Amino acid sequence: MVVGYKGEIIKKEVGEDYQGIKIRYAEQKEQLGTGDAAKAALKYLDGDFLILNGDDLYDKEDLEKCLKENPCMLAKEVKDPTGFGQIVTEDGKMVEMVEKPDKNVSNLVNIGAYFINKSFFEKEIEKSERGEYEITDYIKNYLKEEPINYVIAERWDPVSYPWNISEATENIFSEMEEEIKGKVEEGVYLEGLVQVGEKTVIKSGTRVEGPVYIGKNCVVGPNAYIRPGTCLEDGCVVGQAVEIKNSIVGAGTKIPHLSYIGDSVIGEGCNLGAGTIAANLLFSGEDIKTKVKGNIMSTGRRKLGVIMGDNVSVGVNVSFMPGVMVGMNSIIYPQSTVKKNIKKETIYKNEKTSSGN
Repeated sequence: MVVGYKGEIIKKEVGEDYQGIKIRYAEQKEQLGTGDAAKAALKYLDGDFLILNGDDLYDKEDLEKCLKENPCMLAKEVKDPTGFGQIVTEDGKMVEMVEKPDKNVSNLVNIGAYFINKSFFEKEIEKSERGEYEITDYIKNYLKEEPINYVIAERWDPVSYPWNISEATENIFSEMEEEIKGKVEEGVYLEGLVQVGEKTVIKSGTRVEGPVYIGKNCVVGPNAYIRPGTCLEDGCVVGQAVEIKNSIVGAGTKIPHLSYIGDSVIGEGCNLGAGTIAANLLFSGEDIKTKVKGNIMSTGRRKLGVIMGDNVSVGVNVSFMPGVMVGMNSIIYPQSTVKKNIKKETIYKNEKTSSGN
């Protein structure tokens, strides 16, 4: 794994042995692009190797197909290739790759999985317009002399932005099997595909509509409502009269009572006070927009709640406007309405707002 910015977090999470796989780390000392990151790992590699983007999820069978060709890339046909590297093919091989052209040249896009070798990095490249060494430029150099095989992926989940996590989770749910290992009290209603981990308790009066995943050592209810598309990781506490819809809630997070969380991503170790509302829909019905690196962009989603980092503390009766992103370790005081992204700061009570949901 190539690490750089905040690499210590990845090392702590993954460790040196991940589910029986030995992990070694290559350090990219400066953030000089994907090509530079790949070169940082070359000293650990012999022969042919597979390079995968860290913010994309791939299907095992697609990767196995790619490994039968040499060299090879995974590609995906999309309706709108705007903003992607686009692949031009001839006789079943890739002959050109155009990086994010102003005018689309192909619906077949590069999804960042490459089965290649060290020869791809023998020729030096120049920095791109954004001042980085791009792995796609190494690929283009190779294409000038030799074509590259490609495999069209059946499944691909890009998770470049926080709201993509919900979309990827939906696909993972499609492979989940029903399994109830915890305690389900009398008076609980389960419908659809539901998975409940060991030592979890679902209390009386709670309704769970699958697909829903509930991890180990959780407490849900009484009288909670867990709606489709929800994932509660290990150690979550969801209290009385809490409704959660199509959301991912990180390990150890507590949502005590009288709260609504819709279409949201909540980090680990958060504590949400009573009456927390994560609004997920604009009155206008327009797609939710949010600010990323200083620019306003559309999320492409009509419904999107709050994106919250780890260890956030939220006071009672706090409302989050659709699409708000809250940085880790933030403290949000009671009776606040949060309508803009915050990195790590305190939001004071009684902040006024002109709109709501």
